[in-house]
Amino acid sequence: MAAFAVQLRRSREGNGLTQVQFGALVQYSSVYISNVETAKQAPSLKFVQRADEVLVAGGSLELLWWSWKNGALIPGFPEYTAKEREAVGLRLFETGMVPGILQHHEYSAAYEAAIVRRGEASRTQADERLSLLAARQKLLDRTPTIHAVLDEGVLRRPIGGPSVMLRQLSHLEYLSGRPNVVVQVAPYALAEDRPLSHSVTLLTLPNRTMVGYTETLQRGYLEQDADTVGAWAGKYDRLQVDALPRADSLAMIREVRKGLERHAR
Repeated sequence: MAAFAVQLRRSREGNGLTQVQFGALVQYSSVYISNVETAKQAPSLKFVQRADEVLVAGGSLELLWWSWKNGALIPGFPEYTAKEREAVGLRLFETGMVPGILQHHEYSAAYEAAIVRRGEASRTQADERLSLLAARQKLLDRTPTIHAVLDEGVLRRPIGGPSVMLRQLSHLEYLSGRPNVVVQVAPYALAEDRPLSHSVTLLTLPNRTMVGYTETLQRGYLEQDADTVGAWAGKYDRLQVDALPRADSLAMIREVRKGLERHAR
């Protein structure tokens, strides 16, 4: 909670507001503001969302709040979200499902519902993860550069059923039209020549350094060793070259979507 308290104070002061002025804008007392900024009191989600809006923080305060309230998250993931929040560039490779930041909300909900059905998480935990994802997706409004390479299987695995997957594929088409988003597909034809065998994320930070992130079933790993991250980046560069070009990737997304539309009739 201390990290949130520090960031809130910095954001308030950066906007030239006293605690009294800020309190009036968010409709909380200056005593409440003081207690939150000194980490004496845990802020409510309602307060955090209001503060995000008033301070024009672009969702960063809410994301930091969810990272602090991390009981529903695997170890290592909060550390990743802290870096993702400040990244100016994201390079993603996914083998199993659409990356969270590019997910349609119905796709995300269907995936979390399945986890609850399997008894791997409570409904409350699933709802918390969905709220965190919604906060993370606000980063799209900050327009960092996002380059996602998806294994072809990601497109053909109908998470949530045909109707939900149709909306997810349409969402990918929409996002692909944004100037800061590139989506490529690594086709099945790459077979054993695909340079990366598991999902990887590479973040470029404002100082132009890179960090990497990957997960096992039990935890996430934020990799900051320059040599290791450099090796991952080299494989990712090769993957971008070997994957379908942007236009061909979009054509495949549309082809799969149209196939689902025919199936749904």
